[in-house]
Amino acid sequence: MARKFLYFIAILIVLAIAAMFALRFFWDDLAEVAYVPSTAFVEQAPLETNAYQDPAMWLSRPGIGLDDAARWQPAKQGEGRQLPTGGDEAPGDFAVFFVHPTSYLDRSRWNAPLDDAESQRIARIYVRGMASPFNRASEIWAPRYRQATFGAFLTDSEEARQALDAAYADVKQAFEFFLASVDADTPIVLAGHSQGTLHLLRLLREELADSPVKGRVAAIYAVGWPISVEHDLPALGFPACATPAQAGCLMSWSSFAEPADPSRVIEAYSQSPGFDGTPRGDSEILCTNPLTGGIGGDAPAEANLGTLIPEADYSSGMLVPGAVPARCGERGLLLIGDPPEVGSAVLPGNNYHVYDIPLFWENVKQDVSRRVAAWSNRP
Repeated sequence: MARKFLYFIAILIVLAIAAMFALRFFWDDLAEVAYVPSTAFVEQAPLETNAYQDPAMWLSRPGIGLDDAARWQPAKQGEGRQLPTGGDEAPGDFAVFFVHPTSYLDRSRWNAPLDDAESQRIARIYVRGMASPFNRASEIWAPRYRQATFGAFLTDSEEARQALDAAYADVKQAFEFFLASVDADTPIVLAGHSQGTLHLLRLLREELADSPVKGRVAAIYAVGWPISVEHDLPALGFPACATPAQAGCLMSWSSFAEPADPSRVIEAYSQSPGFDGTPRGDSEILCTNPLTGGIGGDAPAEANLGTLIPEADYSSGMLVPGAVPARCGERGLLLIGDPPEVGSAVLPGNNYHVYDIPLFWENVKQDVSRRVAAWSNRP
């Protein structure tokens, strides 16, 4: 009996090792089967012209009140309490437009229905954790939109492109309403993550680079999407932030713990065309360090003013200072040292993509205040 039991344990170990190797070497194939829709793309009817006048079309906007996810404030370590909604400082006179990342994982459609309860629940969690560092703003706007499903990022099919175009059309419409709603002399801050950043970058290229609105942009946080210094940045119309007190510039980073294995990200990046139409190849990825406020550099954990450590269900969290360091590696990825315990959503290769902003929650909050102040005090 004992020998049979040992055989059984050995078989389980072999199966576990086999599964681990399968995930490591065939992750892309397995993910494609699990997430890429096998159905045809369905053209998305345009939203009504006045769709974004409806407060229900926003996860965050002025007037929502206690249900505004972006106005949530985490407790700080040692305080044992949650700060009141709306922030612990008086709001600054600036408006934020935030585009949330992918929260729709279903493979039955290429674009998320606006009434999909699960994707909207996850989107609210993302806004709570990623838009809340901007809650010193007098206004935060975060639209709901018919986002492309997660599987659209695992294929280069025509259907995937159509899904992303459809999602962008909603974001563009929401942005136009945002601009029409905010006072013309109010500085604006643009922020996004992952799919949200992809749409934000398109807004910069197509709507802002040659627009009078460009002068109102105090800062841009284009996080969780690799930007080529050579092939992408010149087309955006804004420089990378070189100093912490610079205004009208762009911050961007993608976080990996060590040892990092960014091979999947690097491969996809290298094979993709840049905004200038040229393959990105081995060009440098822009890395602005959220702990230094400039391009590149190395900062110890002591410089981290507060990492948002979430509860297991992501319904709440606590700010912990000194949790992770940050240094920009050779290829332009942000390395954060040993893997921190911040939640269960770490991707293969020690990729902390989901936590790009929460890792540096308090520093982002301080950073945006400095840049808005610099914009207000410009000559």
